[in-house]
Amino acid sequence: MKRLKGIIFIVSGAMLWGATGPLMEWLLNHTPLTVSFMLTIRLFIAGLLLLTYVALTKQPIFSIWKHTLWGRQLVIFGIVGMLGVQYSFVAAIHESNAIFATLLQFLAPIFIVLYISLTMRKFPPRYQVIGILGTLFGLFLLLTNASIDSFLVSYKALFWGIAVGLTFAFYTLYPARLMKEWSVLLVVGWAMLIGGTALGIIGRVWQSSEWLVFTDFRIVGLMLALIVFGTLAFVLFLTSMKYISAVETSILSSVEPLTAMLISMLVFSTTLGGWQVVGIFVMLFCVTWLSIAGEKA
Repeated sequence: MKRLKGIIFIVSGAMLWGATGPLMEWLLNHTPLTVSFMLTIRLFIAGLLLLTYVALTKQPIFSIWKHTLWGRQLVIFGIVGMLGVQYSFVAAIHESNAIFATLLQFLAPIFIVLYISLTMRKFPPRYQVIGILGTLFGLFLLLTNASIDSFLVSYKALFWGIAVGLTFAFYTLYPARLMKEWSVLLVVGWAMLIGGTALGIIGRVWQSSEWLVFTDFRIVGLMLALIVFGTLAFVLFLTSMKYISAVETSILSSVEPLTAMLISMLVFSTTLGGWQVVGIFVMLFCVTWLSIAGEKA
């Protein structure tokens, strides 16, 4: 029963997170909202919601700041990890589309493998090399539709897409000790609040004319959906890890890009070439292969 609960949580969370990509794509393309402003509002409010939830469960939310070491790590995670992965993800959507941005975060396992190999000064095992080459081949099909003469996204989109993979790898590796010592929701809530605050200061959000878009109740509703879906997705994802293995989580989270692809194609009329679709499934298969083979190694 617990395993079934975990599967329901991860699939629901992945579908909700996958739905946020096309929603952000629509907001960026059909409203005056910019990447910086939209992300500032989203991170700040989502962080407040998570910290409020933690406080309501009678957990102290300020204790972590009494320790210089943990406080410093939390700030680094909030700016480089949380803000880094979120900003690069939304920027990749803005420069291309939700499908491309969602899939490029699946490059993270490659960067993790390379980082671990470099730190251990060992060549990656054969299964990892096969998984990496397969993922890159799938990415090639996604970017070119199997035609060497055509590149279907801009170099700026590719830059932000690679940044998604890099920052997601950092996001995965860096906070391990932090989250082991402190509540995961506490760490994530503060990281969101820190990231949103930092971006708001950099972008001088208080001077932005974009606040006027909130006179349109349709945009307010979509922003609230974006915040709630994203926050709930993360909570469901973290909760699922109590009931199912990391491998099952990795495999079932592939529902996320498939959800983004389905919504983009059915609702927003995004079109993909035949070889691009093949590339998507090759990437998902190879990431799954890396997870399963890694568990058995």
